[in-house]
Amino acid sequence: MKQFVLFYNPVSGHAAFKNKLDWIIEAFQARDMLVIPYRTRKGGNERFVDFVRALSPDGLIVAGGDGTVHEIVNLMLHGHLDLPLAIIGSGTSNDFATFLGIESDMDRYFDAIAAGKVRPADLGRVADTYFINVASAGMMTSIAHEVDVRLKNALGKMAYYIRGIGELPRFHSFPLRIEADGVRLEAEIFLFVVANSAVVGSMKNIAEGIAIDDGKLDFLAVEKCSITKLMGITADLIAGKPISEKESVIHIQAKSLTVSSEEPLQSDLDGECGPALPIHIDAIPHAIMVYCME
Repeated sequence: MKQFVLFYNPVSGHAAFKNKLDWIIEAFQARDMLVIPYRTRKGGNERFVDFVRALSPDGLIVAGGDGTVHEIVNLMLHGHLDLPLAIIGSGTSNDFATFLGIESDMDRYFDAIAAGKVRPADLGRVADTYFINVASAGMMTSIAHEVDVRLKNALGKMAYYIRGIGELPRFHSFPLRIEADGVRLEAEIFLFVVANSAVVGSMKNIAEGIAIDDGKLDFLAVEKCSITKLMGITADLIAGKPISEKESVIHIQAKSLTVSSEEPLQSDLDGECGPALPIHIDAIPHAIMVYCME
Protein backbone atom coordinates (compact mmCIF):
# COMPACT_ATOMS: atom_id res chain seq x y z
CA MET A 1 0.00 0.00 0.00
CA LYS A 2 1.40 3.39 -1.01
CA GLN A 3 1.78 6.00 1.74
CA PHE A 4 1.47 9.78 1.42
CA VAL A 5 2.08 12.59 3.88
CA LEU A 6 -0.62 15.27 3.63
CA PHE A 7 0.69 18.77 4.43
CA TYR A 8 -2.52 20.75 5.00
CA ASN A 9 -3.26 24.31 6.06
CA PRO A 10 -6.30 24.34 8.38
CA VAL A 11 -7.01 28.06 7.90
CA SER A 12 -6.49 28.64 4.16
CA GLY A 13 -9.40 29.78 2.04
CA HIS A 14 -12.54 29.63 4.14
CA ALA A 15 -10.84 27.35 6.69
CA ALA A 16 -13.07 24.60 5.30
CA PHE A 17 -10.49 21.97 4.36
CA LYS A 18 -10.66 20.43 7.87
CA ASN A 19 -14.18 19.31 6.99
CA LYS A 20 -12.89 17.60 3.83
CA LEU A 21 -10.14 15.66 5.55
CA ASP A 22 -12.24 12.51 5.96
CA TRP A 23 -13.25 12.71 2.30
CA ILE A 24 -9.58 12.82 1.26
CA ILE A 25 -8.66 9.88 3.51
CA GLU A 26 -11.60 7.82 2.21
CA ALA A 27 -10.79 8.63 -1.42
CA PHE A 28 -7.20 7.47 -1.00
CA GLN A 29 -8.13 4.35 0.99
CA ALA A 30 -10.55 3.39 -1.77
CA ARG A 31 -7.53 3.35 -4.09
CA ASP A 32 -5.35 1.35 -1.66
CA MET A 33 -3.36 4.40 -0.53
CA LEU A 34 -2.73 5.57 3.01
CA VAL A 35 -2.79 9.27 3.98
CA ILE A 36 -0.86 10.52 7.03
CA PRO A 37 -1.92 14.10 7.89
CA TYR A 38 0.52 16.80 8.94
CA ARG A 39 -1.23 19.95 10.19
CA THR A 40 0.72 23.12 9.42
CA ARG A 41 1.44 25.62 12.17
CA LYS A 42 1.76 29.36 11.93
CA GLY A 43 5.29 30.36 12.76
CA GLY A 44 7.20 27.44 11.29
CA ASN A 45 7.05 23.86 10.09
CA GLU A 46 10.73 22.98 10.28
CA ARG A 47 9.93 19.59 11.82
CA PHE A 48 8.07 18.54 8.67
CA VAL A 49 11.25 17.37 6.94
CA ASP A 50 12.15 15.04 9.85
CA PHE A 51 8.53 13.85 9.98
CA VAL A 52 8.70 12.86 6.31
CA ARG A 53 12.09 11.20 6.60
CA ALA A 54 10.90 9.09 9.55
CA LEU A 55 7.93 7.80 7.54
CA SER A 56 9.63 7.34 4.13
CA PRO A 57 6.39 7.89 2.15
CA ASP A 58 5.91 7.33 -1.57
CA GLY A 59 4.83 10.90 -2.13
CA LEU A 60 3.60 14.15 -0.61
CA ILE A 61 0.26 15.94 -0.81
CA VAL A 62 -0.23 19.63 -0.13
CA ALA A 63 -3.68 21.11 0.59
CA GLY A 64 -3.96 24.88 0.83
CA GLY A 65 -3.56 27.99 -1.28
CA ASP A 66 -0.56 29.19 -3.25
CA GLY A 67 1.21 30.28 -0.06
CA THR A 68 0.99 26.76 1.39
CA VAL A 69 2.29 25.26 -1.86
CA HIS A 70 5.13 27.80 -1.73
CA GLU A 71 5.97 26.71 1.81
CA ILE A 72 6.12 22.97 1.11
CA VAL A 73 8.18 23.49 -2.05
CA ASN A 74 10.79 25.39 -0.03
CA LEU A 75 10.75 22.74 2.70
CA MET A 76 11.26 20.06 0.06
CA LEU A 77 14.12 21.81 -1.72
CA HIS A 78 15.95 22.92 1.42
CA GLY A 79 15.35 19.56 3.09
CA HIS A 80 16.36 17.55 0.00
CA LEU A 81 13.05 15.67 -0.11
CA ASP A 82 13.06 14.09 -3.55
CA LEU A 83 9.41 12.99 -3.65
CA PRO A 84 6.56 13.64 -6.11
CA LEU A 85 4.05 16.25 -4.97
CA ALA A 86 0.25 16.20 -5.33
CA ILE A 87 -1.56 19.53 -5.03
CA ILE A 88 -5.11 19.98 -3.71
CA GLY A 89 -6.07 23.63 -4.05
CA SER A 90 -8.06 24.77 -1.03
CA GLY A 91 -7.07 28.41 -0.63
CA THR A 92 -8.40 31.73 -1.84
CA SER A 93 -6.02 31.56 -4.79
CA ASN A 94 -4.96 28.22 -6.26
CA ASP A 95 -3.14 29.34 -9.37
CA PHE A 96 -0.69 26.48 -9.90
CA ALA A 97 -3.35 23.83 -9.26
CA THR A 98 -5.65 25.64 -11.70
CA PHE A 99 -2.94 25.66 -14.37
CA LEU A 100 -2.52 21.90 -13.97
CA GLY A 101 -6.28 21.41 -14.38
CA ILE A 102 -6.48 19.53 -11.10
CA GLU A 103 -9.63 21.13 -9.72
CA SER A 104 -11.74 20.17 -12.73
CA ASP A 105 -12.06 16.50 -11.75
CA MET A 106 -10.71 15.46 -8.36
CA ASP A 107 -11.69 11.79 -8.73
CA ARG A 108 -9.71 11.60 -11.94
CA TYR A 109 -6.80 13.31 -10.18
CA PHE A 110 -6.87 10.78 -7.36
CA ASP A 111 -6.80 8.00 -9.97
CA ALA A 112 -3.75 9.67 -11.56
CA ILE A 113 -1.98 9.77 -8.19
CA ALA A 114 -2.73 6.07 -7.64
CA ALA A 115 -1.34 5.33 -11.12
CA GLY A 116 1.82 7.34 -10.40
CA LYS A 117 1.32 9.86 -13.22
CA VAL A 118 3.87 12.64 -12.75
CA ARG A 119 5.51 15.38 -14.76
CA PRO A 120 8.53 17.60 -14.09
CA ALA A 121 8.05 21.21 -13.04
CA ASP A 122 10.53 24.07 -13.05
CA LEU A 123 10.91 26.44 -10.14
CA GLY A 124 12.11 30.01 -9.86
CA ARG A 125 14.71 31.00 -7.26
CA VAL A 126 15.39 34.37 -5.64
CA ALA A 127 18.46 34.17 -3.36
CA ASP A 128 17.71 31.05 -1.27
CA THR A 129 13.92 31.15 -1.70
CA TYR A 130 12.09 29.16 -4.37
CA PHE A 131 8.77 30.02 -6.00
CA ILE A 132 6.58 27.66 -7.97
CA ASN A 133 4.27 30.09 -9.75
CA VAL A 134 5.12 33.79 -9.73
CA ALA A 135 7.40 36.58 -8.56
CA SER A 136 6.10 40.12 -8.91
CA ALA A 137 6.28 43.76 -7.85
CA GLY A 138 4.21 46.87 -8.42
CA MET A 139 0.74 48.08 -7.54
CA MET A 140 -1.04 44.72 -7.75
CA THR A 141 1.55 43.20 -5.43
CA SER A 142 0.76 45.88 -2.84
CA ILE A 143 -2.96 45.22 -3.23
CA ALA A 144 -2.49 41.49 -2.65
CA HIS A 145 -0.66 42.17 0.62
CA GLU A 146 -3.15 44.80 1.79
CA VAL A 147 -6.43 42.91 1.23
CA ASP A 148 -8.08 42.40 4.61
CA VAL A 149 -8.12 38.73 5.68
CA ARG A 150 -11.81 38.95 6.61
CA LEU A 151 -12.68 40.35 3.19
CA LYS A 152 -10.59 37.67 1.47
CA ASN A 153 -12.30 34.87 3.41
CA ALA A 154 -15.73 36.32 2.68
CA LEU A 155 -15.31 37.14 -1.02
CA GLY A 156 -12.39 34.98 -2.16
CA LYS A 157 -10.52 36.20 -5.24
CA MET A 158 -13.19 38.87 -5.87
CA ALA A 159 -11.69 40.76 -2.92
CA TYR A 160 -8.55 41.39 -4.95
CA TYR A 161 -10.53 42.72 -7.92
CA ILE A 162 -12.61 45.05 -5.70
CA ARG A 163 -9.50 46.45 -4.02
CA GLY A 164 -7.73 46.76 -7.38
CA ILE A 165 -10.55 48.75 -9.00
CA GLY A 166 -10.55 51.10 -6.04
CA GLU A 167 -6.80 51.69 -6.44
CA LEU A 168 -6.86 52.47 -10.19
CA PRO A 169 -6.91 56.27 -9.75
CA ARG A 170 -3.74 56.02 -7.61
CA PHE A 171 -1.78 53.87 -10.04
CA HIS A 172 1.65 55.25 -10.75
CA SER A 173 4.50 53.98 -12.85
CA PHE A 174 8.11 53.38 -11.84
CA PRO A 175 11.38 52.96 -13.76
CA LEU A 176 12.55 49.37 -14.16
CA ARG A 177 15.79 47.89 -15.43
CA ILE A 178 15.71 44.31 -16.67
CA GLU A 179 18.58 42.07 -17.69
CA ALA A 180 17.31 38.82 -19.20
CA ASP A 181 19.87 36.25 -20.36
CA GLY A 182 22.31 39.11 -20.98
CA VAL A 183 19.85 41.37 -22.85
CA ARG A 184 19.24 44.73 -21.12
CA LEU A 185 16.06 46.77 -21.20
CA GLU A 186 14.77 49.87 -19.41
CA ALA A 187 11.12 50.86 -19.21
CA GLU A 188 8.61 52.87 -17.21
CA ILE A 189 6.06 50.35 -15.97
CA PHE A 190 3.06 49.89 -13.68
CA LEU A 191 3.80 46.33 -12.60
CA PHE A 192 5.63 43.18 -13.59
CA VAL A 193 5.37 39.45 -13.02
CA VAL A 194 7.87 36.66 -13.57
CA ALA A 195 5.64 33.66 -14.18
CA ASN A 196 6.23 29.92 -14.26
CA SER A 197 2.62 29.08 -15.20
CA ALA A 198 0.04 30.94 -17.25
CA VAL A 199 -2.34 31.40 -14.30
CA VAL A 200 -1.52 34.39 -12.09
CA GLY A 201 -3.77 36.09 -9.54
CA SER A 202 -6.64 33.78 -10.55
CA MET A 203 -6.36 35.19 -14.09
CA LYS A 204 -6.00 32.41 -16.63
CA ASN A 205 -3.88 32.33 -19.77
CA ILE A 206 -1.96 35.56 -19.15
CA ALA A 207 0.44 34.93 -22.04
CA GLU A 208 1.07 32.61 -24.96
CA GLY A 209 3.79 29.98 -24.83
CA ILE A 210 4.17 29.60 -21.07
CA ALA A 211 5.21 26.12 -19.90
CA ILE A 212 6.22 24.83 -16.48
CA ASP A 213 8.85 22.44 -17.85
CA ASP A 214 10.72 24.46 -20.51
CA GLY A 215 13.55 25.61 -18.23
CA LYS A 216 12.51 29.24 -18.66
CA LEU A 217 10.50 31.87 -16.82
CA ASP A 218 8.21 34.43 -18.47
CA PHE A 219 8.68 38.11 -17.65
CA LEU A 220 5.61 40.26 -18.34
CA ALA A 221 5.36 43.98 -17.59
CA VAL A 222 2.66 46.55 -18.25
CA GLU A 223 4.28 49.77 -19.46
CA LYS A 224 3.10 53.23 -18.48
CA CYS A 225 -0.05 53.98 -20.47
CA SER A 226 -3.42 55.70 -20.16
CA ILE A 227 -5.90 54.51 -17.55
CA THR A 228 -8.22 53.54 -20.42
CA LYS A 229 -5.60 51.30 -21.99
CA LEU A 230 -4.66 49.88 -18.59
CA MET A 231 -8.29 49.01 -17.89
CA GLY A 232 -8.48 47.30 -21.29
CA ILE A 233 -5.46 45.15 -20.48
CA THR A 234 -6.95 44.34 -17.07
CA ALA A 235 -10.28 43.41 -18.66
CA ASP A 236 -8.53 40.98 -21.01
CA LEU A 237 -6.69 39.38 -18.10
CA ILE A 238 -9.90 38.87 -16.11
CA ALA A 239 -11.58 37.45 -19.23
CA GLY A 240 -8.79 34.89 -19.63
CA LYS A 241 -7.29 36.44 -22.77
CA PRO A 242 -3.49 36.47 -23.17
CA ILE A 243 -1.93 39.94 -23.12
CA SER A 244 1.59 39.05 -24.29
CA GLU A 245 1.07 40.51 -27.77
CA LYS A 246 -0.78 43.64 -26.69
CA GLU A 247 0.58 47.15 -27.04
CA SER A 248 2.20 48.42 -23.80
CA VAL A 249 3.02 44.87 -22.65
CA ILE A 250 6.59 43.52 -22.51
CA HIS A 251 7.02 39.73 -22.71
CA ILE A 252 10.43 38.07 -22.38
CA GLN A 253 11.29 34.41 -21.84
CA ALA A 254 14.58 33.82 -20.04
CA LYS A 255 16.55 31.41 -17.86
CA SER A 256 17.99 34.17 -15.70
CA LEU A 257 16.79 37.70 -14.91
CA THR A 258 17.91 40.64 -12.81
CA VAL A 259 15.29 43.27 -12.02
CA SER A 260 16.06 46.61 -10.37
CA SER A 261 14.50 50.03 -9.89
CA GLU A 262 15.42 53.43 -8.48
CA GLU A 263 12.13 53.32 -6.56
CA PRO A 264 11.98 51.21 -3.38
CA LEU A 265 9.86 48.17 -4.21
CA GLN A 266 9.05 44.98 -2.34
CA SER A 267 8.79 41.75 -4.29
CA ASP A 268 6.18 39.05 -3.86
CA LEU A 269 6.88 35.32 -4.23
CA ASP A 270 3.78 33.14 -4.66
CA GLY A 271 1.75 35.64 -2.64
CA GLU A 272 4.32 35.85 0.16
CA CYS A 273 6.51 38.88 0.87
CA GLY A 274 9.88 38.60 -0.87
CA PRO A 275 13.05 40.72 -0.73
CA ALA A 276 13.24 44.31 -1.88
CA LEU A 277 14.46 45.06 -5.38
CA PRO A 278 16.98 44.57 -6.91
CA ILE A 279 16.44 40.83 -7.22
CA HIS A 280 18.12 38.16 -9.30
CA ILE A 281 15.90 35.31 -10.48
CA ASP A 282 17.02 31.95 -11.86
CA ALA A 283 14.90 29.25 -13.44
CA ILE A 284 15.63 25.84 -11.89
CA PRO A 285 14.69 23.30 -14.59
CA HIS A 286 12.75 20.18 -13.56
CA ALA A 287 13.29 20.93 -9.87
CA ILE A 288 10.37 18.81 -8.65
CA MET A 289 7.94 16.18 -9.91
CA VAL A 290 4.21 16.89 -9.58
CA TYR A 291 1.29 14.51 -9.96
CA CYS A 292 -0.70 15.39 -13.06
CA MET A 293 -3.88 14.36 -14.87
CA GLU A 294 -2.16 13.33 -18.11
